[in-house]
Formats: sequence, C-alpha cells, structure tokens
Amino acid sequence: MSGGFPSAPGGSFPAADGAFPADGSSSAAGSSPAAGGGPALGGESAAGGESAVACPPDEHALAAALEREGYFADEGLRTAVHLALRLDRPLLLEGEPGVGKTEVAAVLSRVVGRELIRLQCFEGLDAGQALYEWDYPKQLLHVRVAESRGQEVGDLYREEFLLRRPLLRALESDRGAVLLIDEIDRADSEFEAFLLEFLGDFQITVPELGTIGARTPPIVVLTSNRTRELHDALKRRCLYHWIAFPEVDRERAILRAAVPGLEETAAEGLVRTVQRVRELPLLKRPGIAESVEWARGAVTLAEGGSPWPVALRRALGLLIKDEEDTRLLAGHAEELFGDV
Repeated sequence: MSGGFPSAPGGSFPAADGAFPADGSSSAAGSSPAAGGGPALGGESAAGGESAVACPPDEHALAAALEREGYFADEGLRTAVHLALRLDRPLLLEGEPGVGKTEVAAVLSRVVGRELIRLQCFEGLDAGQALYEWDYPKQLLHVRVAESRGQEVGDLYREEFLLRRPLLRALESDRGAVLLIDEIDRADSEFEAFLLEFLGDFQITVPELGTIGARTPPIVVLTSNRTRELHDALKRRCLYHWIAFPEVDRERAILRAAVPGLEETAAEGLVRTVQRVRELPLLKRPGIAESVEWARGAVTLAEGGSPWPVALRRALGLLIKDEEDTRLLAGHAEELFGDV
C-alpha cells in the first residue's frame, strides 16, 4: 500500500507507499464525528455567526497533519490525497488487505474536521441500502391514523418518511462529510453503474423527489482489494492510487509508533522477518495491520518471560491467518526466526 503504512505504486502506510494509524486500528464504522489530537485543517471556521468550509490544507500541512494522526504516508499517497482534496475528485485506493486503505478516510476525517460516513459494500448491495429507503411502517401508521380521523392521507412520499442512507447523508451534510465507500470490489457491477452519477456530479436522483445535489461536496474515498476488476467508467471519475507494502524504514517507523515497549533491535528484527515472510508464496501475505498486531502480541509474551524468537513464533497466529500458509512458514522457521 502506499500511505501511512506500506507504500505501493500509490498507497499509504507508515514507511512504505501507504499509511496506517499508529495504533493499527480502523475507526471507520458507520459514521463517527471527526476527532483528533490537534486542530482540524480545512474544516469549518466561524465567521459572523455562520460556519464556512475552509480551503483544504496545503501539501506540507497535510503531510504534517497525517503524521500527527499516526499515518505515515509516502509521497505518492500524500500527493494523491492532496490532489483529491484540491480538485474535489473521489479518491480510489487499491491494494492488498491490511495496507491502510480504509484508514486513509478515518484519518482524513480527523485532519479536515468532518464527519466520517461509511458505506460497507457487499454482494447484492442496492441503491436502497446505499442511498435511501421509504419508511413503510411509518407510512402505514400515517395512513391508519388519517383514516381513523377521517382526514386525507396526503402525500406519502415526502421527506418525513425518507430514511437516509450513507450516500444521501453525505450529500445533505451542511458541513460536508468524508464518505468512505469501502471494498467497492465486493459490490456488483450494477451498483458501480449506479454510483456514476454520484461520483461524477455529487448528485443523485430520487424519482419521488427529483435530483438532489450536494450542499457541500463530500470528500469521497473508495477502497478496493482488487478481488475483481472495476469498470473503466468508475475509474475515470476518480483519482487512482495503488497502496503497496511499505519499505523497511517506513514499516519500522510504524511499529515504533504503534507498539509501545518495542525495542529498536526487536523492531528491526521483526520488520526484517515480515519482509521475508512476504517474499514467500503465501496465499495471504500479511499487511501492516497484521505486523503491528504480531509485534504487540510478541511484546506481551516477551514481557511475560518468553525469549524474543520464541515470543514471535508463539504469536504467529496474529500474522498468518491461513492453515496452508502456517504450514509453509513452519518449513522456513529456522530461516525466518533463527537470527531474530
């Protein structure tokens, strides 16, 4: 990946091409208010009793803000995020699982001081689940109450009966939002086609209400693990960046920031081992998130008395999540852990 953690042709992780949170966590879940350790950049500022959305941070301020949030992005990812903010373009991040794609949106929401709204994609996702639905129980109750009182039912397709889903909430946000469309490759191609109007013009059409445009254009981040190829029409509407695994120096910096108590020599040995592991023909190569958790587990065991190489082996279930890969590593145990 190429962000705060590993970095690839265009991702984000601590020292590589990507970026990852110092705590290895992902705060994107549904929606969450922006919150961070420092002042938001490019957020809202009060003026005359009214709030106005400020300009996005410049490239250097953005880089510094990302690092303050524990996301070590490489130049490629920082440039991609900067341009997406400046040009109001959706940002499409691809890369293997665990390189920090999802965390870009979570960190960005804190940096710019906007609400994070998440749409988790899955097979069968449709417009109703992503955009809006009508509250049929409420409509039915309204009909029954009106009939019992001898009143006219009136229009059942007005805003009071509208259930707003992530896309519509992002468009109607007065302050603007950071919209995370996570794992778009899991959705069907029909859903991709549905997104084209939204991504191209930041608007959607509700048959009963007409066209709804963004009050403040949302910052849109799409992620893909590339389980299938995305359509060119969707890619053309986005600024694209691939997040690769991080290089040694960046991954070491990430671990130092994310794992309290990890000594420098231990961090160097662990990163060296992870880099070797990724070179093996694994079914699922571990990402930065896994290496952070592995380091935390090994530190915990080492503090309990296990020698460092033994602690690494015992905590291997935090790094490798496949039976075949576990057997493969067992055959390389001496090579991988002998000098750690």
